Amino acid sequence: MHEILVTSTLDGRREPSLLYVPDGPGPFPLLVGLHTWSFDRFNQEADMLPRCQARNWALLLPEARGPNLTGNQRAGEAAGAPLARQDVLDAIDELLKDPRIDAQRVMLLGGSGGGHLALQMAAVAPERFAAVDAWCPITDLARWHGENPNYRPHIAACCGGAPDGPPAVQEAYRERSPIHRAAALARAVLGVHHGRGDPSVPWQHTARLAEAVERHQPAAFFPEIFDGGHELRYDLAFAWLERRGVGQGKAAGLTS
Repeated sequence: MHEILVTSTLDGRREPSLLYVPDGPGPFPLLVGLHTWSFDRFNQEADMLPRCQARNWALLLPEARGPNLTGNQRAGEAAGAPLARQDVLDAIDELLKDPRIDAQRVMLLGGSGGGHLALQMAAVAPERFAAVDAWCPITDLARWHGENPNYRPHIAACCGGAPDGPPAVQEAYRERSPIHRAAALARAVLGVHHGRGDPSVPWQHTARLAEAVERHQPAAFFPEIFDGGHELRYDLAFAWLERRGVGQGKAAGLTS
């Protein structure tokens, strides 16, 4: 992979991503891999790059303003904030200038904080993605602030304070929480998976999201509570994206 810099259309900064494009004329499907809550653009390379190479997919790993931590001086711009979301869209737009990238087969994959950002992206631009797969995502930042004391200061750093703070802070929590974007998410081709034994983000984050999205009669929404913990099962995720995002193969049906 090599690093690219793309100018933000919101604040003009040059923002980094990692990029891999297979050899050949294409067009290649593009997977956008989103880093987890506490890390940066490098943390998905080892798991996602070999699987993309095996499938002849391009891979984009955006920085999205960095880790969602107190140590990040730009934490307020991260965690699914408008600047982080636009960085992802700007990087995709830059890549789509290359005829080797297939604009009809752009996919998103992320787990934990990456799952949170994947849902945010699916909500703000559902038409841009052939399929979105989110694993163990945070769907309600205010609720998570109360549930996980280990992440409480980091959530506050991203949103500007505690959830009961001034109206601007309360709005930051709401604006960055996918649970409040159910109508838009119902328009996406979307898989959401959560381990029932997740010790970091309770599985109810996905269960509540599923209830909210189902009220809007989604056509291609696939929620799952599985027997596991806080994890992204890469082989299953890539197989789902192949089926839903690339159209390679169909699941076997049951006989009656």
